[in-house]
Amino acid sequence: MSAPATDRERAENEGREGNFGRILLASEGRPIPDAAIDRVAELAGEGASVHVFAIARVHGVAFGLPNPGLMPTKAEWAEQRRIVDNAIWRLERRGLKAEGSVLGTRKSTARICDEARKEECEAIVMAADADRNPLIGGMLWEQEPQRVRRKARIPVFLVREPA
Repeated sequence: MSAPATDRERAENEGREGNFGRILLASEGRPIPDAAIDRVAELAGEGASVHVFAIARVHGVAFGLPNPGLMPTKAEWAEQRRIVDNAIWRLERRGLKAEGSVLGTRKSTARICDEARKEECEAIVMAADADRNPLIGGMLWEQEPQRVRRKARIPVFLVREPA
């Protein structure tokens, strides 16, 4: 098992284009923007395939036990499936093979990294907000892509929407 990528390795990987055969396009619950679809298309090599993966957020536990009231609602599940289906449709319009799945969890960083490993992906692409101070960012759900970047053992490309 390899160690997480260093900052130097991440910087080298940021320049890689068109080399990946299997890419994970992941979302921790946010909609997948066109910029992320564009980035996947840039990174995809000849005959590449994409696995689109979204997290339906489990909001916590009660007294250390799972609680049905904290699980994603039917509407939240449906929204995540819609996000995945829409991304698959946009990727297929660009000529890429794509399929996807949705998983409910509280541990989205670990699950995204596990999904990349399970699907034998060579890179992860995620939409992300601007980096925050790690002390504050560690408490914010919106900083999940940065946590994936730190934990993943493959290149992670974070895409920010143009302002």
